[in-house]
Amino acid sequence: MEKSFEPSTFESKWYAHWEASGCFRPTGKGEPYTIMLPPPNVTGTLHMGHAFQHTLMDALVRYHRMKGYDTLWQVGTDHAGIATEMVVSRNLHLEGKGETRDSLGREKFIGKVWEWKQHSGDTITRQMRRMGASGDWSRERFTMDEGLSQAVVETFVRLFEEGLVYRGQRLVNWDPVLKTAISDLEVVSEEENGHLWSIAYPLADGSGTLTVATTRPETMLGDTAVMVHPEDERYAHLVGKTVKLPLSDREIPVIADDYVDREFGTGVVKVTPAHDFNDYAVGQRHGLPLINILTPEARINANAPARYQGLDRFEARKAVLADLEAAGLLLETKAHKLMVPRGDRTGQVIEPYLTDQWFVKMDTLAARGLELVENGSVRFVPENWINTYRHWMGNIQDWCISRQLWWGHRIPAWYDAAGQAYVGRSEEEVRAKHGLGADVALTRDSDVLETWFSSALWSHSTLGWPDEAAMEQYGYAKRLPTSVLVTGFDIIFFWVARMIMMTDHF
Repeated sequence: MEKSFEPSTFESKWYAHWEASGCFRPTGKGEPYTIMLPPPNVTGTLHMGHAFQHTLMDALVRYHRMKGYDTLWQVGTDHAGIATEMVVSRNLHLEGKGETRDSLGREKFIGKVWEWKQHSGDTITRQMRRMGASGDWSRERFTMDEGLSQAVVETFVRLFEEGLVYRGQRLVNWDPVLKTAISDLEVVSEEENGHLWSIAYPLADGSGTLTVATTRPETMLGDTAVMVHPEDERYAHLVGKTVKLPLSDREIPVIADDYVDREFGTGVVKVTPAHDFNDYAVGQRHGLPLINILTPEARINANAPARYQGLDRFEARKAVLADLEAAGLLLETKAHKLMVPRGDRTGQVIEPYLTDQWFVKMDTLAARGLELVENGSVRFVPENWINTYRHWMGNIQDWCISRQLWWGHRIPAWYDAAGQAYVGRSEEEVRAKHGLGADVALTRDSDVLETWFSSALWSHSTLGWPDEAAMEQYGYAKRLPTSVLVTGFDIIFFWVARMIMMTDHF
C-alpha cells in the first residue's frame, strides 16, 4: 500500500470499472425505486447546492440497491434557453470576429450552440462522476434529445386541443436586453433608492387639479385613467369626470376602485394598464384601453407624443420631468425607497410589457395539483414546505410559456397571411387538418417554449413518453409515480409544482 491516502489515484479507476460493469443500472428484479435527478443547466458547472442534493440522492439510491430494490437514478441535463444563448453570444464576442447572434441568423447560431454543447456540455457529468454519484449514465438524457423534444411537441398540441393552451395579449416580465419575456424566477427585486414625483393632472372642466404621485413618470404617457378609493369622500364628486393627461392630447376618466390605498400619497393614483401588473388587473375590471408606449428595446414608441419617440425609457423620464416642470405641473420631488425588479442574468430593470404570448390555463391544473398534495399522494419533507406550495397554487396565474429566443423547442404553430394560428405536430399535419393547400403560405412561429415547460415533463419524458416502444423499453408503467424527489425549495413552484401537474395530467 501507498504510505499516504491518495483518493485520486484509485477513485476514477474504480468508478469507471463500476460504471462499465453495469453496477449503476437497474437490475430488473425487486420492487422499483426511482429518483429523477433535477436536470442541471448544461451551461456550466455544479455548485454546492447541487453537490449537497446529489449526495443525498446517491445515499438513497445506494441504500435501496443494497436492499434489493430495482433501483434507477435517472440523470441528465437541461438545455437552459436564456443562459445558453447568453454564454454562446458572449463567446462570439470574445472571439473578436464581429459575429453576433443576429448577424449569424437563426440556423447558424443554433449550430454554434450545438457546437458549444458538444464541447462543454459534459462538464457536469464529469463532476458528478468525480463525486462518485452512482447514476445510470446509460440512460442519460438531455431536454433537447429527439425523444424528449417529441414529448414537448405532443404536450403542447394536446394541451391546445384541450383548450388549455392559448395565445393572447398579456403583460409579461420583459428583459429589454435579452428582448424576451422571462419568468418570475428570473426576476430579482431589491430595495433601491429612487424618487417619488407628485404631478398635477388638470380636470378637463377647469375646476381644479388632481395630484398624482408616481415613481415612474415616463409611464404616464400610457395612462388611461386616474383612480381613487370608492369610499374616499374627498374625491367622490369627481368619479366619472375626466382629466387632461399632461404632455398628451388625451382626456382620461377618474375611476373608483378599492385597490387604492387612501393613506398613500394623496390617495389618487395613475393607471397604466400596459406597464404595471396591478394596473393591468384594474384595467381589466374597468374595461380600460391598454396603450403600450415601449419598443422591445424599452424605447418610447409611436403611441406616445412625437417629441418622446425613440428615447430610451430613462432619457424619456428626464424629458418628461423637464416638460412637467416647465408647464408648472411638477409639484414635488422627494427621495423614496422602492423595490426595483432586475433580470438576474443581465441586471437590467425589468419592464411589465404588453405582448402576444402563448399561455397555459392553470386553474383546473392547479386545483388538481393542490389536491394531490392535500390528499397525501405527494408528501413534502419537511412538511412545512406544503405552505409555500399552497400559497403558489392558490394564487396562480396563467403560465406564459413562450420566449423570444432561438435556442429551445420551437413552438409548433404556423400562421397564414392574415395572422391566423394553426397548431400541429408538423406543417404537413396542419395543412391536412385544416385543408390548407400548397397555395396558402404558412410561416412558423419564431418563438421557443420556455425551459420550465420541457423540464416539467422530465419525470415521464425520460421514461419514453409518448412513444409506446420507448415507454416499454424504459419501464414507464412500473416507474411512475417515482419514489422521491430531492430538490431545492426555490423551485417548488417553478419546477416541482409544474411537474406534478403535467405528470398527473398526462
